[in-house]
Amino acid sequence: MFQEERQQQICALIEQRGRVTVSDLASRFEVTEDCIRKDLKLLAAEGRCRKVYGGATRVERSGGRTVGERLNLFQPEKQAIALKAIELVKPNQTLYLDISTTALHLARLLAQGDMPLTVISPMVDILTTMGSNPNVTAICPGGTMRPDLNGFVGALAIDALDPHRFDIAFLGAYSIDVDTHAVATFDAEDGLLKRAAIERAGQSYLLCESRKFEAFGTYRFASLSDFDALVCDDQDQESIRTLRDADVDVL
Repeated sequence: MFQEERQQQICALIEQRGRVTVSDLASRFEVTEDCIRKDLKLLAAEGRCRKVYGGATRVERSGGRTVGERLNLFQPEKQAIALKAIELVKPNQTLYLDISTTALHLARLLAQGDMPLTVISPMVDILTTMGSNPNVTAICPGGTMRPDLNGFVGALAIDALDPHRFDIAFLGAYSIDVDTHAVATFDAEDGLLKRAAIERAGQSYLLCESRKFEAFGTYRFASLSDFDALVCDDQDQESIRTLRDADVDVL
């Protein structure tokens, strides 16, 4: 196989899978790992992939990272996740709802009910939603307002969480690595706040669509082992089976 043909096939695999490893590609194309590294270096220089440790990932587009851009995307999947998550909630609990459009779907369901709850969230949309229910005490911990996240992050936000303890924290993420179990986001400030919430929660649940198994976040803030369970849709049964085989609780 010619080099150009191999590189075209590598690009197709990256686009299809979201990520590839040097060792898998070397085995697939029956060439040395050094040869594959050179291919990936060239493809990355051309902007056709993103080179990472041990392999490469699909180049993520800049659009779709702000909360406003994500609000109306993948709504059936997010609603399915929210319906599973609400079954975990009991009256009189204190909840943390992350800056997450999936958590916003959960907030909307909770706001329609009559359970007495305390909800702490750095996300403005969630606070507005929960504040419409007289049975809910909605608390904003504060911090630095980020319009792209429509929420509060930063050192002040982390400090403001310090006196709080949560019965349950519901967190979102940009990506989940099925192989390494790394859970990542794109923004370090967002990731640090997520980590702080996990540390202050009796139980933590990760709310993510299964499409995020093929995404690639740049800031790892947790591992799947840090959560009591992953709550996701059922669109990617193969990946879900892989996670369950690795003793990850998937709801």
